[in-house]
Amino acid sequence: MDNNQSSVNVSWWNAHKPTKRRIIQLYSALLYNAHLRGFAEGQIFTGKSKAVCVPGFNCYSCPGAIGACPLGSIQNALGSLNKHIGFYVLGIILLYGMLLGRTICGWICPLGMLQELLHKIPTPKLKKSRFTRALSYLKYIIIVIFVVSIPVYYGIFQGIPVPGFCKYICPAGTSEGAMLMIPKNPSFLSMLGPIFTQKFIIMVIVILACIFCYRSFCRFLCPLGAIYGIFNKLSVIGVKVDANRCNNCGACVRFCKMDVKTVGDHECIHCAQCVARCNQGALSMKAGGFTLIQPHKQEFVNTEEENKVKKAAPVIGIIAVLVLALAIIWTNFLDPSLKASADAADTNAQVSENTSTETPETESIAPEGYEIGQRLKTFETKCIDGSTFNLSDTKGKVVFINLWATYCGPCVKELPHFNELYHKHEGDIAMLAVHANLTTEDVNAYIAEKGWDIPFAIDDDAETIFKIVNGSSALPQTIVLDKKGNVIYNQVGSVTPEALEMLYEKASSAE
Repeated sequence: MDNNQSSVNVSWWNAHKPTKRRIIQLYSALLYNAHLRGFAEGQIFTGKSKAVCVPGFNCYSCPGAIGACPLGSIQNALGSLNKHIGFYVLGIILLYGMLLGRTICGWICPLGMLQELLHKIPTPKLKKSRFTRALSYLKYIIIVIFVVSIPVYYGIFQGIPVPGFCKYICPAGTSEGAMLMIPKNPSFLSMLGPIFTQKFIIMVIVILACIFCYRSFCRFLCPLGAIYGIFNKLSVIGVKVDANRCNNCGACVRFCKMDVKTVGDHECIHCAQCVARCNQGALSMKAGGFTLIQPHKQEFVNTEEENKVKKAAPVIGIIAVLVLALAIIWTNFLDPSLKASADAADTNAQVSENTSTETPETESIAPEGYEIGQRLKTFETKCIDGSTFNLSDTKGKVVFINLWATYCGPCVKELPHFNELYHKHEGDIAMLAVHANLTTEDVNAYIAEKGWDIPFAIDDDAETIFKIVNGSSALPQTIVLDKKGNVIYNQVGSVTPEALEMLYEKASSAE
């Protein structure tokens, strides 16, 4: 009986154990999102590695992400063409494309893995056909309109960086970014509007489509996969065909769930599942002249190369584990911004303790905090123009604090309204626009070009001001204090000129 049970267990494990490709997919997903404390704290990672693009599709705003999404970087680069050319983004995409092509989609893209897991849910499945092949060209139309045209138009003609795909379509941004941040940041719900609702609906449709149709997002919508597909025939790593052995039976194409016409074309994700289907031993996974996955037929196997792979596998595995461990330890415990954040928290606590013993009549006696009715913790920061903004010096004035960034379209659009309000009530109002510590261009030059003259500051690496006001990764955000320093407004989202005037009147009349 025990032997039978053991046999059943072995059979089940053999049928369900993860493949090497699945292990690599899981590894990549964890490596891209090694900032595990971000999921617990509901805050995105802002370390230096965030300036580096990871190869696969992984939302920048995911609380665990330690790198940038290449697609978002492409759009930001195109949106800044009127100022500079994004040579880094262009270079990194060329590097990834020439080295890996759509092998990235098949092996190291977290979103690709998620789609495959969704497809495993038992339901009737939609098989590929002429219709799906025709629909696979939709992603190229999306590239032209949302990835290129919208960012270039807004960047050149309106001076506003608008990442069209990320803003209007991206289901990864909705699921990895907004949906994972909301539980720890309920204020995000204030951002719910037509665009968010539209993206939420798209996300649900994509999830359902992936259950019934293999890799629906990858096949029909993903611009990044379309870009990498251009390099498929040239990429160093991928599934290669030995023309001397191939008899053009077409078994590989019939078996493939992607909309390929030939192995290695622009729709091929080089998953290598077709290798086992070739009875001629014509297919193998190669990295240049080195064979990673041998032909399925034993008589075509190169024993010498097979032994090299077996010998190299443990070494590569150990290196991979060490890299992952280092990424997790660094981004969760050792990154300089984490220490700076802790030091800033201690400093702010001491400031609060030292300034709370005496309370003038013009100062609030409310408890310290960032919520409505509370007294905002005092802080001091150096402004871009060389002046100093000290919150403790603003008592008796209405205070507006705006969190923004040059890469945030709504932020740039509303800042002129703040500028007008500042001059309209000059002498009775204090204002500070705080740029996120992540900068993609010269903020000083950007502000000078726009002609805004309200006080501007860039938050430090510890995000001191953002933490004091409970700033989020979603921008813009506006905080308003009455003349005693009490918070009367703290919301994420754009504000109109009329709303700003109403907030000023409310703060002025507050007792």
